[in-house]
Amino acid sequence: MTKLLMVCMANTCRSPMAQAVTRKLAVEAGIEPPFEVDCAGTHAHHLGERPDRRAALTLARHGYEMGRVRSRRITVQDFQSFDLILAMDTSNLTELRRLCPLEQMDKLHLLLDFAEDVEEVEVPDPYYGNQEGFDHVLALCEAGATGLIRRLF
Repeated sequence: MTKLLMVCMANTCRSPMAQAVTRKLAVEAGIEPPFEVDCAGTHAHHLGERPDRRAALTLARHGYEMGRVRSRRITVQDFQSFDLILAMDTSNLTELRRLCPLEQMDKLHLLLDFAEDVEEVEVPDPYYGNQEGFDHVLALCEAGATGLIRRLF
């Protein structure tokens, strides 16, 4: 089974969007279960809450389903359970490296490390911005997920 974990800070915008995009693009690419994509936050200030409404609406407008995601914080068990842990930005990657057991460090990457033809390194946090920010995050998640799926499968 291939298990992927998408990680941002609060687990309310970027990582749930990346999860939904990766899940759908994997299915469209014909990748059969067992395949799992989950999401978590390094801080998850909104524990147990649903993702940001703007993130859910952006996904829905483009044919993605958010699912029953609730904000959660990354756990020590996640480092053992998941094959790849993909941070949305360098700040969260740094925090993951701080929390991660040494023997699991090779699992940590930025999502956009897998994106092709994308100049950006990070998926920016759209929380304090406008709809354009959420649309941009969606495009970056699509680029990262597409490249990730190509490399993995």
